[in-house]
Amino acid sequence: QVQLVESGGGSVQAGGSLRLSCAASGYSGSNICMAWFRQTPGKEREGVVAIYGGGGEPYSADSVKGRFTASRDNAKKTVYLQMDNLKPEDTAMYTCAARLHYDCSPGMLSSAAFFNAWGQGTQVTVSS
Repeated sequence: QVQLVESGGGSVQAGGSLRLSCAASGYSGSNICMAWFRQTPGKEREGVVAIYGGGGEPYSADSVKGRFTASRDNAKKTVYLQMDNLKPEDTAMYTCAARLHYDCSPGMLSSAAFFNAWGQGTQVTVSS
C-alpha cells in the first residue's frame, strides 16, 4: 500500500518560489505514476503535474507551464514540485497522488479518480 507524505507548503508573496516534496513509501521499484493536484474551496480539483518514476518528461497543466517544474529522486522515492513566479491564483491545497504499476499520461491530470493513493495535502498561499 503506497503511502504519501507532503511537505514544503507555506505562504509567499507573488513572484516568489516554493518547493513541495512528496515522499512515498510502501512499494518497491519505480513503476509508479505520481502527480500533484490542487484545490481551493468551491472549485474542482485541478491536476498540476504528473511524473513517472521510470523516466520521461513530466506532464504539466497549461496554467503552470514555464513556472512549475517536477522532478524525482527514485532513491528517496520522492517527487518534488518547484514552483516559481507564484501568483495569487496558485493559492490552494496541494495534494500528492500516486498509482502503482502505471505510467503517466497527459489525461491523468484530468482524472483524479485514476489515482488510488493520496497524501494529506499541504497548503500554499500566495499573497499579492
